[in-house]
Amino acid sequence: MTHTLLLYCLVFLLPTESCRTLYQAASKSKEKVPARPYGVCDGVCTDNSQCTQPCPPDTQGNMGFSCRKKTWHKITDTCRTLNAVNIFEEDSHLVQPFEDNIKISVYTGKSETISDMLLQKCPTDLSCVIRGIQQSPRIPGNIAIIVQLLHNISTALWTGVDEEKMRSYSTIANHILNSKSISNWTFIPDRNSSYILLHSVNSFARRLFIDKYPVDIPDVFIHTMGTTISGDNIGKNFTFSMRVNDTSNEITGRVLISRDELWKVPSPSQVISIAFPTIGAILEASLLENVTINGLVLSVILPKELKRISLIFEKISKSEERRTQCVGWHSVENRWDQQACKMIQENSQQAVCKCRPSKLFTSFSILMSPHILESLILTYITYIGLGISICSLILCLSIEVLVWSQVTKTEITYLRHVCIVNIAATLLMADVWFIVASFLSGPITHHKGCVAATFFVHLFYLSVFFWMFAKALLILYGIMIVFHTLPKSVLVASLFSVGYGCPLVIAAITVAATEPGKGYLRPEACWLNWDMTRALLAFVVPALAIVVVNLITVTLVIVKTQRPAISNSMFQEVRAIVRISKNIAILTPLLGLTWGFGVATVINDRSLAFHIIFSLLNAFQGFFILVFGTILDPKIREALKGRVTSAKRSSTISEKASSELSCHPIKGPS
Repeated sequence: MTHTLLLYCLVFLLPTESCRTLYQAASKSKEKVPARPYGVCDGVCTDNSQCTQPCPPDTQGNMGFSCRKKTWHKITDTCRTLNAVNIFEEDSHLVQPFEDNIKISVYTGKSETISDMLLQKCPTDLSCVIRGIQQSPRIPGNIAIIVQLLHNISTALWTGVDEEKMRSYSTIANHILNSKSISNWTFIPDRNSSYILLHSVNSFARRLFIDKYPVDIPDVFIHTMGTTISGDNIGKNFTFSMRVNDTSNEITGRVLISRDELWKVPSPSQVISIAFPTIGAILEASLLENVTINGLVLSVILPKELKRISLIFEKISKSEERRTQCVGWHSVENRWDQQACKMIQENSQQAVCKCRPSKLFTSFSILMSPHILESLILTYITYIGLGISICSLILCLSIEVLVWSQVTKTEITYLRHVCIVNIAATLLMADVWFIVASFLSGPITHHKGCVAATFFVHLFYLSVFFWMFAKALLILYGIMIVFHTLPKSVLVASLFSVGYGCPLVIAAITVAATEPGKGYLRPEACWLNWDMTRALLAFVVPALAIVVVNLITVTLVIVKTQRPAISNSMFQEVRAIVRISKNIAILTPLLGLTWGFGVATVINDRSLAFHIIFSLLNAFQGFFILVFGTILDPKIREALKGRVTSAKRSSTISEKASSELSCHPIKGPS
């Protein structure tokens, strides 16, 4: 009825006071009507079904619900109390309630936004809406209205932004940046609202004119500082200390501009920095991103001549087990991006970042891994397993040396043992370099050492896979005789080309393509980067492709070995089944099928169980090679038994000779 009366006023152009009287009467009569139920869906809850319910009394809008697991969950909320009547301290115009597009219709028929009216009512300081906004509840609909208002103001005012306007603007933004409003950002239908707010504040601050005195506008949830600089300054820094939650604990953030950088700027120039303690959590809540901000968000507005700044972030969570990344907010792609910053130094208390401000990157912070998988169990499994693996590989190579001449009499056995020896040797080197990489404290303090260690770990682990691939080709050669016409020297050269040539090419291309842009290493460890350059794919893709090929090889082996000849007896069929079992038991570790469990850790990287299984299977890979590739080989056991028997026989003969010499001593000349 209220909307009908307002439409009646607009159509017939009734005087303002008459319309106001009708509007107030309609509002009072509306209060007497029993409120419809809200917050509850009447229909049956079936998965993926949705419903819409009205907002509570005295608010406009609606709430959207979705059914998941037989329960209604709120997904959107446009409930609002703000409109163009109550947002101003003085309501000189009659307007209809403020709609989603934030437009109002005055009695003259002209369509205006609330920002237009704001600039008409209080153009000098923008203060005429502060009281109405501060008295409004921080519900999703109101937040969306204020975000749009701030955006409209930032686009309408291109010049003339002084300290008073900036102070009013910050006060308005502070209201919806309150930590108590974070959960409500989740229900705003427009998921872009959070970064529209960040962009609007930065854009408005960019137009701030700083006179001869520095600007310092501290609010609880937004703090703006600005000053003028010149090339003769010895350096400049801004220090912020703000609360990040409802406790009294404060964290600090610092912006440092070096003297070398200040020399590049014309005199005078101005520098502005803004600190946000809650915008990171708001971005996470509204964009539903799986990232966690672990410090203040610092926006920096600089002259274009300044290319690099240092930022010091005190950590919110002081846990040493959580990984930290320096990031900048990409204003076009609307995401956190590591390319804007690099880590300079880090400890449990703070992180020091070197960042490159630009039109794309104005806001910076540090990200924290959302979960912890650096478990002590994984650490113990890894290092104990690597120790056993290294000892097993050394023993494996020693046995191969002892029995080499006895077990390599035929072409197929010679090639088979060439593969086994190289698999053991490359895995041994990979394990050694892995330990070296783990003892380096990280790319920050040992960058060159980390690059070298990562290159060799990448190279030798890839070599393990490609020698496993060569082993698979050799198995196909053994069961299908596809290379029968090739000479042994060609086969050996082919095996070495596959085992070492392919990994070397992949590893070299990876480091050459990513290291110049500092995208080769992870920020927190000596291993291939993922977030910036996806360098890790240079390991994952070949490894998983070889696993797939080896799975196909196992299938071919099973099919081939379970086909007995026509004249075979039942005994031979049983022996075929035994051979199948042995093939599976030997091929599974040797051909890297256990690395397939690594896929599970990628799909569900929060599962500690998957990581433990994967660590167990891979850390003990050397032990598997010793057992299944060497000890369980009948020919190797037979050769070892012959060596032992020969040694015993030699020992017995030596003892007899010594005994005879002692019983019949040689007499000298008399």
